[in-house]
Parts: sequence; structure tokens; C-alpha cells
Amino acid sequence: MSQATPPPSSLPLGAHVDQEDPIAQAAQRGADLVQIFLGDPQSYKGPVVRFEGGADALKAAAESAGVALYVHAPYPINVASTNNRIRIPGRKLLQQHLTAAAQIGAKGVVVHGGHLGKTDDAAKGFDNWRKCIDGLDMPVPLLIENTAGGDNAMARRLEAIARLWDAIGAVAGGDTVGFCLDTCHAHAGGNDLGTVVEKVRAITGRIDLVHANDSRDTFDSGADRHTNLGAGHIDPGDLADVVRAAGAPVVVETPGGEQAQAADLAWLRERL
Repeated sequence: MSQATPPPSSLPLGAHVDQEDPIAQAAQRGADLVQIFLGDPQSYKGPVVRFEGGADALKAAAESAGVALYVHAPYPINVASTNNRIRIPGRKLLQQHLTAAAQIGAKGVVVHGGHLGKTDDAAKGFDNWRKCIDGLDMPVPLLIENTAGGDNAMARRLEAIARLWDAIGAVAGGDTVGFCLDTCHAHAGGNDLGTVVEKVRAITGRIDLVHANDSRDTFDSGADRHTNLGAGHIDPGDLADVVRAAGAPVVVETPGGEQAQAADLAWLRERL
């Protein structure tokens, strides 16, 4: 599924914010959209809507404010794993977040591609992803995010992303799976930002969301450490070019809270 690239001036820009009142936080940042966790991002416990009034109230507030919502799935999810105690609870938790995201009217759920141990057969991880997609009910799109580290990662390097897309494209529901491109992860994962949009789109046919983050670490370091735009090791022109070329909604996942993220969004708008 290919996507037309909108003019840069029309790109919705937003930030990852606290989940208690994301609509107020969007207004504070001048954001068109926000990304939130539902519950504890480090836990296997199910999703919790902490907005006062619950899911229906959050959906209504977002619609009234014209703010799009995205959900980031918890970090422990690794549906590629060969360990049943990791893979099976992860699948269950992912399904719960997809269902909860639909209840709040979210545009999609972002999840990391996961990884295997160094001695594991990568083919098993890709097949585990196939099985996962085959068993999921997806009332909203699932957006798989590229990751920064791991020698046996399912979505760090382009070759792995291609194998992952071959696997999930073989099952019903594969066309509901989208891609989230993280600039920090791409840089730290050893992917040239000058060509990554073109190459990812050649593999997946789509880029649904961009995580626009600078990197505290050098190219191909494997380190997932975000910093504010223009303050890290990514060339500012390259970062802006990725956002422009991807033509997808943008989330900054940068530190510093309201003021720093508002400055990052202004940084992007100035360059787009």
C-alpha cells in the first residue's frame, strides 16, 4: 500500500506526553497529535486509561480538540521471542492495547520489532511475528517501529525489516500493519538517513508515523538514547529531510518536558 506524500506544511506534528491529560499537554506544546502509554510502560499488566472519565471521555476530548491520539505499547513486549514466557504474554498484552486504543479513538499502536538471543535462529523470530499477526484482531493499525540495538533484532537493519515484512505479509491482517520510522533508532542502528525513507518505503510500501528524535550517540552505536533536535549526533539537515520525505505524522519523543518539546516542534516547523 503506497502513500502519497503531503506537502510539508500540512504534516501533523506532536509529542509523546504523560497519559493523565494528553489533550491539555497537546495544547501546551502547540501539538496536532500526541502519543501516550496506557498504563505502565515497563509492565505486563493490562492497559489503563488514566484520563478522568475513562476511554469515552478521552476520545470525546481528543475529537473536540482536533488532537489525534497514538498509543505506544509497553516495552517488554517481544512477540518474536523464542521464550514462551515472554512471547505469549506479549501477544496477549499487545492485543489488549490494540483493543484499548480503539476505545479511545487512537490512530494506531506503536510496538517495537523485538529481538532474539545471539544464538537463536532469526527465522524463528520472523515466523513468530507471522503467527502473532495471524492471531491478532486489529481494530486500529499496528505500527512496527525500527529499533536501535541488538545483533539479532527483527527491525534494526533494512535486511531484517525486509524479512519481517515478507513474513507478516503472508497472512491475513498483514495489510493492517504499518511502519513507524524512528530517526534516532535508524541512525544508531546503522542506517543512512539520506536513503532510509526511500529504502524503507521500498520494503514496506508505507511509513505511517515518524518518531523525530536526535541521538546522543554516534552512527551505528546501537544505543537507544534520544536527545532534543539539533543537540545530538544527527545532522540537522538530514533529520529534517527524513521528516519531509516520509510525509507522515510526526512525534517527538525528546526529553525536557513541555518547554523543550515545544522548542523541538518549533525547530521542525522552521525547517519544514
